[in-house]
Amino acid sequence: MNSTSEAGKKPNRLINEQSPYLLQHAYNPVDWFPWCSKAFERAKIEDKPVFVSIGYSSCHWCHVMEKESFEDRQVAELLNRVFICVKVDREERPDIDAAYMAVCQAMGRNCGWPLNVILTPTKNPFFVASYIPKSSQYGGIGLVDLIPQIEQVWQNRKTELELMGENIKEKIDSHFLVEQATQLGQADLDAAYDQLYLSFDPENGGFGSAPKFPSPHKLLFLLRYYIKSKDKNAWIMIEKTLNKMSIGGIFDHLGGGFHRYSTDSEWIVPHFEKMLYDQALMTLALLEAFKLSGELKFKKIAQETLDYVLRELCSEEGGFFSAEDADSEGEEGKFYLWSIMELEQVLPSELRDIAVKLFNIKQGGNYYEPRRGNTGKNILYVPFSVEKVASELDLTIDETTQKLEAIKRLLYCRREQRVRPFKDDKVLVDWNGLMIAALSKASYVLNEKKYLKAAIKAADFILKQLLTEDNKLFHCYVKGQKTASAFLDDYAFLAWGLIELYEACFDEKYLLASSALTERLISDFWDEKKGGFYFTDNLSDKSIPRIKQVYDGAYPSGNSVAFLNLLRLSLLMENEKLERYANDLVRTFSYEVKANPAAYTFLLTALDFSVGPNYKIVLVGKLNEKDTQNMIYTIRQAPVFNIALKVQKDEESSVAYKRINGKAAVYVCRDKTCMKPTSDINQLTKILSALE
Repeated sequence: MNSTSEAGKKPNRLINEQSPYLLQHAYNPVDWFPWCSKAFERAKIEDKPVFVSIGYSSCHWCHVMEKESFEDRQVAELLNRVFICVKVDREERPDIDAAYMAVCQAMGRNCGWPLNVILTPTKNPFFVASYIPKSSQYGGIGLVDLIPQIEQVWQNRKTELELMGENIKEKIDSHFLVEQATQLGQADLDAAYDQLYLSFDPENGGFGSAPKFPSPHKLLFLLRYYIKSKDKNAWIMIEKTLNKMSIGGIFDHLGGGFHRYSTDSEWIVPHFEKMLYDQALMTLALLEAFKLSGELKFKKIAQETLDYVLRELCSEEGGFFSAEDADSEGEEGKFYLWSIMELEQVLPSELRDIAVKLFNIKQGGNYYEPRRGNTGKNILYVPFSVEKVASELDLTIDETTQKLEAIKRLLYCRREQRVRPFKDDKVLVDWNGLMIAALSKASYVLNEKKYLKAAIKAADFILKQLLTEDNKLFHCYVKGQKTASAFLDDYAFLAWGLIELYEACFDEKYLLASSALTERLISDFWDEKKGGFYFTDNLSDKSIPRIKQVYDGAYPSGNSVAFLNLLRLSLLMENEKLERYANDLVRTFSYEVKANPAAYTFLLTALDFSVGPNYKIVLVGKLNEKDTQNMIYTIRQAPVFNIALKVQKDEESSVAYKRINGKAAVYVCRDKTCMKPTSDINQLTKILSALE
């Protein structure tokens, strides 16, 4: 991987950028521009198409394409001769990535990263592809053959290419039709459940076949479906998936945290990059599963995941870095893999047999690569239970557990001496919002103050550094610089995190901040004609497609999260306008959701809240007094997810909610009607247990 200190190489324009990904390409012989008006002005002057390559710092195949092609003099000369070349960090500019990913889908191509798009100087796309090898192979064209072909097409069919691009943009813009809108309801929740059940892997957990992605938002949906339906199969899917992921190679058993995805169906062989959003969302799923079941293994994995984030991805200022690379020293997974010889060097003899058994260590390695076959290295995963290993080695369970923890400590210490994978130190507002949500929930589910402290520090940092006085956000903070105006996901995810933070500490400033961000989102991103939120605001560049996303992919869409925020804030702020926007939003995307409901599970999580029953719970009392704290604890212990909890610290601030005889009082409300308030813990427990 390139760095900004490569001696003897001439830097290109990317050397002046802040993005870690762009800086990785700063010494390529390709004459890269960052995304900017100068690049397209030059393309017009020189009458050249624009080659846009989109990726991110922890993307393995981005590194492969760089090494094969962008560092290659032959390819660079071709690119520089035929194109104006532009490099984009998809995490820094998700608007550009989203627009051209939509183009990729509209053209019926296999989409992924790196995403390579060829545009006219007016930004009309006419070619798109993911990873492209240097040379043609296996029936696929390589860059050295593709570039001359593009050159010929550009010289002879330029008008056709312009028209093609315009048609693609019109197709994307007309995707959401008002006349297709309909209502969504319980039948759609049932349909999504049926789809997930049919795609569920009963042996290994997860959905579909290899490769398998965490998709924790599917588990969040199933948790709510299980609570209402009492369908045991819903819980089986949740439990099996979390258990299998927790013992597989996709989880880092030494340092904590989850890798991006599993290349196999058994969660054993990961793609080794670690993304902040995966840690946040997996933590939320584990916390809710723990709250519902009391299974300590879910608590343990959630703690280890959060502790990894606080140790490795937390900046001194409080924000969270975006990712760690899959590669180190130019080799994917090198940081995480072990040879039998290394293990023997690190572990004393009395621990080796246990380690070999517990982690399924093989003399010749258990890690296979499609291109290289057996690597001689081992992935650490846990195919056998502690109980089984204890029995086979004639040890007690406690002895085996203690030895396992000793093994992990020794291996972790040795691993820390290795060259760590590259860390992308961008602080992205949207992903930080997810982590604030996870930390906030963890603080009271796990009763750990350090998680609340971290959530508050992160939230305060973002609100201070990346929010203007009129509630406009920036998207990215790197090396002391804020870059790019914020997008839908930034507003929606941060608002979500602030709601969760409010319900963790009941500091009203976070609730007010969430409400203000949501109002700004409505004013700047709402589609007044068709409904729903655009990904970019109303001042964005209109020369690239302005899209609306609702598909819940690696993480939930901004529209899905905004839907839930609107519903919760409408209760917490007693603002019916927000509920109307929520209803309009879900109608906008109803046709698409009905066609394939399992692809929109976070939106359906919000729909579950909307369908109800949902509850507003108001607790009137002094926050630092014991009776108030006891009430809060009781509410949090209840297996009810669709609630909006508000603590009113001063009973004089509202005529509707007051303490009872000087004691903390709880009002449980449904459909704008409140039950008789209570100050009795036992009565509150009965009320909560009776909630649907």
